[in-house]
Amino acid sequence: MLASPKNRDYLAGFIIAFIGSVLFSTKAIIVKKAFADTHTDALTLLTLRMVFSLPFFVGAAILANKQKQNVILRPRHWGAIVLLGIFGYYLSSLFDFMGLQYVSAGLERLILFLYPGFVLLINAFVFRQKISRIQKIALGLTYLGIFIAYAGELRLDLGNPNFLLGSVLIFICAITFSIYIVGSGKIIPITGSTKFTAYSMLAATTGIFIHFALAGHYWNMPTGNDFWFYGFLLAIIATVIPSFLVSIGMKKIGSNNLAIVSSIGPVSTIIQAHFILGEPIFAAQVAGTVLVVSGVLLTGWKIREKKRGLPDEQPTS
Repeated sequence: MLASPKNRDYLAGFIIAFIGSVLFSTKAIIVKKAFADTHTDALTLLTLRMVFSLPFFVGAAILANKQKQNVILRPRHWGAIVLLGIFGYYLSSLFDFMGLQYVSAGLERLILFLYPGFVLLINAFVFRQKISRIQKIALGLTYLGIFIAYAGELRLDLGNPNFLLGSVLIFICAITFSIYIVGSGKIIPITGSTKFTAYSMLAATTGIFIHFALAGHYWNMPTGNDFWFYGFLLAIIATVIPSFLVSIGMKKIGSNNLAIVSSIGPVSTIIQAHFILGEPIFAAQVAGTVLVVSGVLLTGWKIREKKRGLPDEQPTS
């Protein structure tokens, strides 16, 4: 029996979202390879990523302003967009790239996956949203998973004096990104997802360019083809293409289902890191990954229960 058009559309959305999530997970792999092969620094590599990405952000902003439903924003809305862009894609990316100099790609992805828990905590303490019993269990699972994986990795990396520093930097990245997620949930209903994403990314890009102009080692930049190749990969393969794929997938399967699909991220990163970077896969890492992914899936359980029988959300990022 042939599948109905609705089922085929859902399957297509699932596959598109899956591919997008896997491509997003390549970021840490590309960054680690770039550090090893070009010996560049985090700020220079991040700046190069934004140079290649900038034309796509500008194009998205132009398209957003041409839409019939384009919203005229007030100064406070622009202020929120700029501030969230700085937190979400300038500071978060900078801390992430800096941390990847000192920790494995697999551990980086696991620590970053704490951000849904931070979103819950921010909403609870700042906006007084109650955390359900299931969500508390989810938080416990994610933190337990990180502890197990971290303890296992620490045993393997005792000779790395900057291991703790790298972990803290990635942890801060997860916090700043969670601030972006919470804030975007408040402002996107007003601005629209395309306009918000385009201008917040442009704000982040401006911040990165200013930072590089003030502190970058532009007089000592690598000049080999590998340097530009990795910048292109980071921008196109790990940023622009997956952004569009995830957006299309979300339209077809809904944001809640997308959250489930995106849980492939840590698993994908660990597998890629093993085969591409030669990072070992060990029992504590596997156990920690299972707990973290389980916790992330449970984090949205209450939301999914509330929305059962209702249409899925539209894309928010």
